[in-house]
Amino acid sequence: MRVFAFHLMPYGALDMSYAEHYNSVWLRLPNSYFDPKVGHELYNRYLDELELCAELGFDGISVNEHHQNAYGLMPSPVVMASSLARRTTDCKIAILGNAFALRDHPLTLAEEHAMIDCITGGRLITGFVRGVGCEYFSMAVNPAFSLERHQEAHDLVIRAWTEEGPFAFEGKHYHFEYVNVWPRPYQQPHPEIWTPSQGSLETIEWSAHPDRKYTYLQAYSPFESVLRYLNHYRSIAEGHGYTAASSQIGWSVPIYVAETDERARAEAKPHMESLFNTFLPKVSQAMFVPPGYMSASSMKRIFAHKRTIAGGQNFEDMIERGVILIGSPETVRRTIAERHRRAGFGNILMMPHFGTLPGDLTRSCPSSARSTTPAMPASRPRPPPPNDRQLPRASAGWARSDRLTPASGGTYNFALWRFLFIRCTNRSAPRCGASTCRSRWTRRPRTPSSRRGSTISSCFSATRT
Repeated sequence: MRVFAFHLMPYGALDMSYAEHYNSVWLRLPNSYFDPKVGHELYNRYLDELELCAELGFDGISVNEHHQNAYGLMPSPVVMASSLARRTTDCKIAILGNAFALRDHPLTLAEEHAMIDCITGGRLITGFVRGVGCEYFSMAVNPAFSLERHQEAHDLVIRAWTEEGPFAFEGKHYHFEYVNVWPRPYQQPHPEIWTPSQGSLETIEWSAHPDRKYTYLQAYSPFESVLRYLNHYRSIAEGHGYTAASSQIGWSVPIYVAETDERARAEAKPHMESLFNTFLPKVSQAMFVPPGYMSASSMKRIFAHKRTIAGGQNFEDMIERGVILIGSPETVRRTIAERHRRAGFGNILMMPHFGTLPGDLTRSCPSSARSTTPAMPASRPRPPPPNDRQLPRASAGWARSDRLTPASGGTYNFALWRFLFIRCTNRSAPRCGASTCRSRWTRRPRTPSSRRGSTISSCFSATRT
């Protein structure tokens, strides 16, 4: 099973008095609530957190796309993936996803994804998503054509990645006289493709078709609903005459772990409730699923299984229904193992950050993790996890001056480290000796590109001595 870390990058510093005047953080909340200086700090902190996940041995790190809201500050996940491409070395970078159908020129995204795939040497995962209804209002695209545009944009991009150009493309929504994408993707015939969804039957059936067999990822659902959706994917595959592999299905779940169940619940509760009751609810159900966006049957199933989209969620109830995963390492490990046994998903997408969760809690991990044992097999070699007293505190604008290295001794739960962050308690780490470097994280001044290599090298050598 592959384990991914996913980040929404919300505007966690939102002034909650907005609720006196507005009923949602989507679409109609004035952008005067956004402070660019705070945004600078948040963006850099969030990137630090994803880079830390890569250091800790996740199979992949994930970003996604949302427009004109405080729920997710990534109108262009390509920008974030590009930053991560040069700061990571061996984990997958999953854009889950890009809404190709929102663009009048989806070939631009095809080119950008191919660039990232080449830069990373084939580590990109491309997510084809339609985007929730609000995105269509943000981008002034008729949601009634969402499915048509999504499927046609997909066909255009796949042909652009796999066929020799130039060639012409004539569809209902897209018309190109010349399709000749430079560069071509590193992975052949194209990057791995995922289709995250909140339960659209059309998306499940389209993803499971034998011409595609794309990885389907279920998000924001009670676990019994997750099980139904994943089994529906399997039944569609069987109807086409093949058995869906575990690698074709995935589960996305917000997660928080602390030393005990009680502490985990106490620390996570206000921030998890902010995700589901402040950031997630749309202006109205019509904004989430506008008329024509999906079939009536899909809409009924989603609203029947997903009360989480409406707000007013009870924290304990969400734990009980399996919408979120909160507890001690033993509780989390046992729950994942049991749900993996029942659902057989080959991919799990963890959300270690949610809502207003502060940086120190995002990177928290119980000290009892040292004495636990692996719960699930790793799908790629794992670097030894760093000692919790050596791991630096990530903060906005700070960059690593050295690779994280483990201290000698100790027993670690490698599986747990794949989806947990750490709270560093060591604030008295020795200075590395370089004038611009503090501990193992540095706030380096901007320097000409010709000088950056020597600055970094000096930090490396000073730290190692």
